[in-house]
Amino acid sequence: MNPYLSVILWAVGIVLLFILLIFWDNRKRKKLVKRKIKRIYGTVPDREYDAGDIEKISRYFRRKSQGKEFVIDDITWNDLDMDRIYMQINQTMSSPGEDYLYAMLRMPLFRKEEIRERDELIKFFQTHEKERIQLQLMLSEVGKTRLGSLSETIFALESSPKVSVGIHVVMLAALVFSLAVVLPISPLRGFFLFFILSVANITLYFAGKDRKLVELYLDCLSSLLRILSVADRMETADWPATKKQMDHIREGKKAFRSFRRKAVFLTSKNAGSGDPLQIVLEYVRMVFHVDILTYNSVLKEVQDKTDKIMLLLDSMGELDAAISVASFRELLVLKSKPVFEDYNGGQVRMEVEDLYHPLIQEAVANSMYAEGGTLVTGSNASGKSTFLKNIAVNAILAQTIVTCTCSSYHAPFFRVMTSMALRDDLSGGESYFIVEIKSLKRILDESKKKVPLLCIIDEVLRGTNTIERIAASSRILRELDKPWVLPFAATHDIELSYILSGIYHNYHFEEEIKDREVVFNYLLQKGRATTRNAIRLLEMLDYDREIVEDARGAAEEFESTGVWKSLGEEKAD
Repeated sequence: MNPYLSVILWAVGIVLLFILLIFWDNRKRKKLVKRKIKRIYGTVPDREYDAGDIEKISRYFRRKSQGKEFVIDDITWNDLDMDRIYMQINQTMSSPGEDYLYAMLRMPLFRKEEIRERDELIKFFQTHEKERIQLQLMLSEVGKTRLGSLSETIFALESSPKVSVGIHVVMLAALVFSLAVVLPISPLRGFFLFFILSVANITLYFAGKDRKLVELYLDCLSSLLRILSVADRMETADWPATKKQMDHIREGKKAFRSFRRKAVFLTSKNAGSGDPLQIVLEYVRMVFHVDILTYNSVLKEVQDKTDKIMLLLDSMGELDAAISVASFRELLVLKSKPVFEDYNGGQVRMEVEDLYHPLIQEAVANSMYAEGGTLVTGSNASGKSTFLKNIAVNAILAQTIVTCTCSSYHAPFFRVMTSMALRDDLSGGESYFIVEIKSLKRILDESKKKVPLLCIIDEVLRGTNTIERIAASSRILRELDKPWVLPFAATHDIELSYILSGIYHNYHFEEEIKDREVVFNYLLQKGRATTRNAIRLLEMLDYDREIVEDARGAAEEFESTGVWKSLGEEKAD
């Protein structure tokens, strides 16, 4: 056999074997992903979040929410520990999915038609396993970028600087000259010149600053190409329930036809995957610098298409987020679809049954009907704050993922605001009290807009002295007594329950002391708290009997007279 033919056949055989190995590896990976998809559906997510991950994910929401009339603000989000609830729900397969899910939880819906559409999409994935898995396999190819939010990665292209291509054009011209002119005339000299120029070009490629600049944005371009490639495949998954999202995906990807043709010289949707074509192209880039030479042109194709990128990210993200919510629903032991009442004036109200907190295992469920103000009293750790948080959390879940952790939920569409887990603002130099009164002021301002408002306040004005706290907090809570406002407040100040009598309904949580241990039942009960277990705890911890009895007597005397007796006068007597 001709030795040249043998070499060619061996080369072809090696390439074919290489291609088969890649095909087999991709097929194996797909099977592993499919098994994982089936395994994790309806389970608690096991993803571990690094410091800063949520902040990166939240940037998509901050971009998308610009101009929105109402979103869940940072104070309310942090008060309710919504980051943890987001982590409990997040079973997404892609970065657009987790970005969209976060934005979804912070942007409540306020129209029944929007609620119906979102619920139908979620229910479709609950009841169509084959279609769900098919779509999740596609979304897994979009994946999650190592640099944080994929949307943030792509939008970095908006501010990407251009590169100077002068020297690269000169070197390309020299290479073409060596091949097209010198090589035909003198093959030896032509080949030698081409080799010298190639080495010089490869050295320039890795040593020059232009390549380093381009490399910074390769992830951005590869991510966009990956999204467009998956968008092509999604057209085969055009089911009636996903028609709106698929139409948007088709519209979005049309704008990138020219970009995709040019970007093949710069990067690939499978950059770094071992694709044989990309390995060959990588050598072509090193020698001819085609990636640097086409970079400015490719960048121009992307930088004026932010709206189309958002359309693609929104549509893919919404599908992925809906599947994640479907998985979350399977996780819940008790759930219900919210029922929204039209608000046409009059007093707003809320009715919930068997309400429990989604983050608490073996949680105690409570039911209540709220109309007008609600004041909740009780000792520390008795369940006040958790119950009030749960009211707000379920109002948010109702209007975002159309899922409540209770057996029934009836309410109008609410704007939800809280003032609960506040801290000193050390960076801003503000005390706890200043932070608190600013937090309350934003709720009072919102209450003037005459739209249904659910507000939750924990320990009103705890940052100041007792007299002023009671005087000011009672007036603030009275100011929130408006037909369109549903205020809930938790307090240790029993005085408030008397001052606000007739305006706020009193509820409480209580505890028992059994065998020298405090036992909480976490059951909401009507009326104000009447127990004095703080003094009883002193007795349990073997405080002097005289101190305990004296404290108990002083408390009883104040309750009957409303006046504290001066200890100085008592000592003088």
